[in-house]
Amino acid sequence: MAANIELIQKLRAQTGAGIVDCKKALEDHQGDFDSALDELRKKGLAKIAKRAERETSQGFIQIAISDDGHTAWMLEANAETDFVVRNEKFQTFSKQVFELAREKKPLDREALLNTSFDGGTVKSALDELSSVIGEKLDLKNYALVSGSGTLAVYSHLGGKIGAIVALNQPGLEAAAYDVAMQVAAQNPSYLKPEDIPAEVIAKEKDIYAEQLKNEGKPEAMLEKILGGKMQKYYQEVCLLNQAFIKDDKLTIEQYLRQTAGENVSVEKFVRFSLA
Repeated sequence: MAANIELIQKLRAQTGAGIVDCKKALEDHQGDFDSALDELRKKGLAKIAKRAERETSQGFIQIAISDDGHTAWMLEANAETDFVVRNEKFQTFSKQVFELAREKKPLDREALLNTSFDGGTVKSALDELSSVIGEKLDLKNYALVSGSGTLAVYSHLGGKIGAIVALNQPGLEAAAYDVAMQVAAQNPSYLKPEDIPAEVIAKEKDIYAEQLKNEGKPEAMLEKILGGKMQKYYQEVCLLNQAFIKDDKLTIEQYLRQTAGENVSVEKFVRFSLA
């Protein structure tokens, strides 16, 4: 099966592998992008480990926290071009929807889209504005986080990245803000290794094992080296295992223990990104 040129370019952009290697991997797997990506990783040709695609949508992220510090909101508004993102009508509409979300407190994106707005719903108003502007518009992501402990929000790159963090204890504003900054900067996928689905861990182990075999590592050493690779993987994708961006000698878990005591925990974190 001949590989689609767009898929080849996408695979090359995500892995850094050569065009020929990307084309062959896609052909070997009948155009299945994920399988081709895994194959390149197994061969050690992929330069990055994360499989998430880069977000290419234009837009901006609004983020806020309530006066009492117990509720935080985040809304990502999208358009096809940066020109439309700066459009006054789109900017006004997005800000009105965000204020509506803060007032009505819908629990998720679907509830927000179905919230009454200007004689219809947010969704119908969005569709109408899209037809007026002549470009597809979206409210791609929305989050509401509540807690009785400490909430913190962090915005970066002029609204291109946003993060919300909830700690289980009150009065920890500085620590919560630091962790929100960590989430924005390091993009963890999970809180701790125990949260990673078993099938994801199994797949990572399989990929690393293939890499080690292809490198000709001694069979007797494979298990030990594999264990080390998995620990490094946890340090990349799990918030509590990540090196603290302000002091890389500490993990986030160690930083929280030193700052707030043994009983502090992260209840939830959310990250949106357009960067």
